[in-house]
Amino acid sequence: MEYTKFEKARIIGARALQLAYGAPPLVKVPENTINPIEIAEIEFDKQIIPITILRNE
Repeated sequence: MEYTKFEKARIIGARALQLAYGAPPLVKVPENTINPIEIAEIEFDKQIIPITILRNE
């Protein structure tokens, strides 16, 4: 599924917030990476973020 830039930003932002509040990462975190946004972007690129987008088309 193709996401708009707004959907992508919302997904990454929501997942980064979850990670910041202590949710376990779903990927192996590279060394020296503590930024939740970077971890969320890695998860997004691997398409394993547990967030669904519903569109009214």
